[in-house]
Amino acid sequence: MRASRAIALLLLLQTRRTMTAAALAAELEVSERTVQRDIAALAEAGVPVYAERGRAGGYRLVDGYRTRLTGLERAEAAVLHLAGLPGPLREMGLAGQALAARLKVAAALGEAPAAAVQRFHLDAPAWFRDAPTPPLLAEVSRAVWQDRVLDARYASRGSTRRRRLEPYGLVLKAGQWYLAARGPGGRIASYRVDRFESAEASDEHFDRDPQFDLARYWEEAARAFTRALLRERALVRLSPPAVEHLAVLLEPTAAADALATAGPPDADGWITVTLALETWDIGYHELLRLGPEAEVLQPPHLRARLAEATRRAAALYT
Repeated sequence: MRASRAIALLLLLQTRRTMTAAALAAELEVSERTVQRDIAALAEAGVPVYAERGRAGGYRLVDGYRTRLTGLERAEAAVLHLAGLPGPLREMGLAGQALAARLKVAAALGEAPAAAVQRFHLDAPAWFRDAPTPPLLAEVSRAVWQDRVLDARYASRGSTRRRRLEPYGLVLKAGQWYLAARGPGGRIASYRVDRFESAEASDEHFDRDPQFDLARYWEEAARAFTRALLRERALVRLSPPAVEHLAVLLEPTAAADALATAGPPDADGWITVTLALETWDIGYHELLRLGPEAEVLQPPHLRARLAEATRRAAALYT
């Protein structure tokens, strides 16, 4: 019997009191026969575990018995703050460590962890989107956790190139996985994990920059990426309701940058801003969402297109 599985089985019985062989097998991802053998091995080792018959029966420990095997290992402690993300943990190949960590905390703290699980849950993917798990995510995650150089083939802009990367961290954004890694040029950049055509954690380790902050890096990189996409500019008047809802209706970074360009309100309380748009077509559809709460002043072709849309909408409601 593997020691890690024996500890997990023991902690399951300690925290949940009574469990059937089927329930234990499901939690430990083994067969019921394996659970029965493990129970017998624990009993032979002096652990007071016994089988309780009946409809509500199962395996349980003698009342009052508590194990002291609750010390967190480094890897388990590292993933503990991710315990509310069972899906991503499973995708990264860390479900085993997460289960062990949760069980050890539950054994030490009683019912508190279970109560927290029933009160907080994080659903990472965006609405109306089912992003598939990148097939190489587990291998990339292994390289990140073990500080190993990643040998990979990465597809970008119609071509595939070999890359030797120092993987610093993984980010899950709206269901999409990204890797922050240092490339041959020495600069840390972001890579979409689903674009890796191959990836293998090598035997070579790298020394992490102790000053690197993944959360700060991602915040800055995401903002820079968004601004790089916003290539067009439109001069727009916004009503007070439009200003209030701008960050909800438009891209938040573009909305914040636009409001930073605003002058004082005019006599009607409207402000004039310079709004960054990804393309004129995308900008047209975004500004349509503001309806009569926005007026495009420049450029003329975008103003004319929105004016025509307004005339057609008015005809429908006449």
